[in-house]
Amino acid sequence: MNTTATWRTDYGEHEAAMAAYREEGTARALALDNRGPIRYDADGALSEDIVESYWRHGFYVFEGVISEAELADIECDVQSIQDRAPTEPRGKLDHLGRPALGADGKGGGLALVRPLSDPIGGTAGNNGRHPAKMIEPTVPEGAPGWVLQVVGGSLQFSDAALRLYAHPDLLRVAETFNGPDFSPFNEVIWIKQPRLGGSVAWHQDGTTHWDTAKFHKGSHGFNFMAQLYGCDAANGLWVVPGTHLAKADIKGWCTAAGSDRLPDAVPLLCAPGDVAITNRQAVHGSFANTSDACRVTMNFGFHPRASVVGARGNGIHSPGSDKLIYDEDRVRRRSRVLGLAIAARSLRFPDETPYEYQPFAGQSFEWNDAARESLRGYNKLDLGI
Repeated sequence: MNTTATWRTDYGEHEAAMAAYREEGTARALALDNRGPIRYDADGALSEDIVESYWRHGFYVFEGVISEAELADIECDVQSIQDRAPTEPRGKLDHLGRPALGADGKGGGLALVRPLSDPIGGTAGNNGRHPAKMIEPTVPEGAPGWVLQVVGGSLQFSDAALRLYAHPDLLRVAETFNGPDFSPFNEVIWIKQPRLGGSVAWHQDGTTHWDTAKFHKGSHGFNFMAQLYGCDAANGLWVVPGTHLAKADIKGWCTAAGSDRLPDAVPLLCAPGDVAITNRQAVHGSFANTSDACRVTMNFGFHPRASVVGARGNGIHSPGSDKLIYDEDRVRRRSRVLGLAIAARSLRFPDETPYEYQPFAGQSFEWNDAARESLRGYNKLDLGI
């Protein structure tokens, strides 16, 4: 059965079915016990019911994490980034003919896609971890040839993103699930443009530990997904609960469903300022954004240190890392951005108690123009597993 051809041919029927699918998925999501504010037990640990729910479902939505002031900072930076984006892949100029952000090759990268496309699904890209292609809706008349979708190495382009990276409650959550010596992963901004944003085919992020003695329910870490404008079933990420415990037959699931609408998936339902935590082993993906609402997600992840040290890079998030074995020095150098982020956040939010990152105990970091410049290219040390 050629499912890709069938999904494209029957697009009108598919789009009609999507309305019911979104409604049913929303109901399934709201029935789960995995949302609420970040809460702590009397001993200061993350509330036990939150921990249990996360490990059972593979994701959790923390509500109301980011203040309105911080959201305003983030929005300002995101708008600036979009204004300075190249107009085509590997382009050197922005829409006003100025040098495009990141075009100097020093670090970071802005990825553009064709409107409403799925450039990865069903291909060998990203180590073949997106085995089934998503449907590609008809592009609206007058649409641009390319749209910005991913801002890689985002902490070097946005002070607000850097400060969010050091949010003390989020780092306490990271410590809960990955230990006090947790290791950085990578950081990007996802921008799903209204009526134009491309899809991301169903996949599981982890590639390194599935068939090794190191595999466990959290061996590939997690991603935080902080929402600037919120998200829903039309423009948000979808997750299949409980799929973080084993390698999934995603292509087989799509074939059995007869479409890209996996029957047990649920959408992330978030208001502005909510932050979802999603296990990187959970099956997840997103449909093309045919809605009128823009989604902007500040995405940053962390790993258990024991999963990273001694592992071979996956080559996805840092080119050439598939030829490297990560060692403590690589992890230490990549973790430096955490020290700078904590220092930067302390300047913006001086009344907040900063998080103390255990591997940097006794060390001090200063945030200034020189530190900002030193971040250029930090993402070349990303730790993808």
